[in-house]
Amino acid sequence: MKLFAFMKKLLLSAGTLLLNFTVFAQVKSQWVYLNDANKLEYKTTERGDRIMDFSYAGYREGGVAIPTVPVKVSISPTAGDNSNAIQQAIDQVSGMPMVNGVRGAVLLQAGTYNCERPITISTSGVVLQGSGSGESGSIINMTGNPHACIVIKGNVTTNATNTKTTIADPYVPSGAISFQLRHVKEFAAGDTIRIARPVTDAWVHLMGMDKLVRDGKKQTWVTGEITTERVIKKINKNTVTVNFPLTDSYDEQYLGKDGVSVTKITTSGIIVETGVENLRIVAPAQSVTINDGLYRALNMSGVTDGWMRKIEILNTTNSISITANRVTVDHVNIVHTVPTKGSAKPADLNGSGAQLLFNQCNITGDNLFYFATGAKVSGPVVLLNCTFRGKGWIQPHQRWATGLLVDNCQVPDGGIDFMNRCAMGSGHGWAIGWAVAWNCSAQSYLNQLPPGAANWVIGCKGEPQKKAIPFDAEPLLPEGIYDAHNTPVDPSSLYLAQLTERLGKAAVQHVGY
Repeated sequence: MKLFAFMKKLLLSAGTLLLNFTVFAQVKSQWVYLNDANKLEYKTTERGDRIMDFSYAGYREGGVAIPTVPVKVSISPTAGDNSNAIQQAIDQVSGMPMVNGVRGAVLLQAGTYNCERPITISTSGVVLQGSGSGESGSIINMTGNPHACIVIKGNVTTNATNTKTTIADPYVPSGAISFQLRHVKEFAAGDTIRIARPVTDAWVHLMGMDKLVRDGKKQTWVTGEITTERVIKKINKNTVTVNFPLTDSYDEQYLGKDGVSVTKITTSGIIVETGVENLRIVAPAQSVTINDGLYRALNMSGVTDGWMRKIEILNTTNSISITANRVTVDHVNIVHTVPTKGSAKPADLNGSGAQLLFNQCNITGDNLFYFATGAKVSGPVVLLNCTFRGKGWIQPHQRWATGLLVDNCQVPDGGIDFMNRCAMGSGHGWAIGWAVAWNCSAQSYLNQLPPGAANWVIGCKGEPQKKAIPFDAEPLLPEGIYDAHNTPVDPSSLYLAQLTERLGKAAVQHVGY
């Protein structure tokens, strides 16, 4: 009865907080707002760029509930190293037939599983489940030399076909979901296409990235091409509509004579419908640099439609890395009892895939990036209702990522940075474009304006900073767009409002709201 009363009080308090926020969040952003018909309207730049529809982020393109997968094999902890026993159970389920899109789950009964080696899932439809993420639940205790605890990995092969053309529009704005091709004859709805933007000298010069020097040595920002993949949903004459919006713009004056290529591709080896849930991962407390051996929690690559949920993680470094597509990370909590050392900081959440949703995740620790991206990440990536405590930052990290939404996140002792990292690292340069912080609260913001692009901080609370490129005192870089600063805006959550408009209220319930 006492527990029931406590939970009732907690729910009432949460409801009051939500009500209070809704009452005061009546200011409208000029960039996205609900019109008189209760539909979202978007302001565009002079060239048509807009804040994109981020609602496609997450498992099965957002708005779909993560399934409950039936248990096929159950094991209990034993003395010594449990790595082989868990791996054998996973391999056993991996050999089972797919039924309703899944093979089954391996259940770890409550207890502590000492593990010296990584546990690997490399087959579709296999899930690793625990019996709870608390201290009395299922605990994977990382022992032995530093390693990754759980690795979910497909063996992906991508082949380009001979069906190829280029984009015909002189300018395709960021946030667009359709564009014109020069030739469409051999393309069809359902085709997967690779859109490849060449990295030209003209564009690198526009971005000011041809002058990167560190310790007297020239640094290279981005080379080759920047690619992103879409599925064609519809073709009307020469206009194709794709399955989710573009996160970057394409301007023909910076693309060279060949422009942006569009190629039909085929892919094999991706694993689907897989995840890890309801367990606890514990590593030894180590105050180390990122160049030392590291205990890492979860790596996911070569996956489409995966998840990590209800996981407690203690003392791993570079904890979660995702280079996969359509993944939801839900209610994952990471705690560090000691900080890392050195000026080069680890990234607890590395969101370097496409259509990623980090929902209600919490991190406590110092001297780290709570969230970062790798190079050429095309997103979209959403951080929703996350709380990060300690001296750390949400900071896209290097070499032109695009399409990030930080929605209702709290960083009370740290910062949210959309910035030019210039010669930091190995020439990280402009780290992010077309990023949005929406109704967040942080100690500070460094919101800078990339040439030919935009970053937005809207309805957020905290101190805006103005800085030059790292290692310089001046000139100060142009600021990104601030709108309704220190005043929350309506809708209270951009992601949930966009999801509601695209798929209806049931979709919001499916993701836990």
